[in-house]
Amino acid sequence: MDKALEENILGALENVLDPELGVDIVNLGLIYGLDLDENGVLTVEMTLTSMGCPLAGSIESQVKSVLADLPEIKETIVKIVWSPPWTKDRMSRYAKIALGIPD
Repeated sequence: MDKALEENILGALENVLDPELGVDIVNLGLIYGLDLDENGVLTVEMTLTSMGCPLAGSIESQVKSVLADLPEIKETIVKIVWSPPWTKDRMSRYAKIALGIPD
């Protein structure tokens, strides 16, 4: 996948907010990987801030919805993984400032 398309995908994913924290999933560091195959099927490997997140289905639906607008993507598969575990160290400086977490 070329860099411009990857940036477009990440830009779209910045519109998906973690409902509990109010910060987008990209800046929270929840996106672990993106893989687009030759048929336009994008696999988004991501995690959640907690294993028991009651809003996992909602976040997954939002991911698929924001990516549906990109013409290169025909289908999106969201793969939730727990390894490596998410920590606040994965957050961007922006997310840390927004949540009042020291850098």
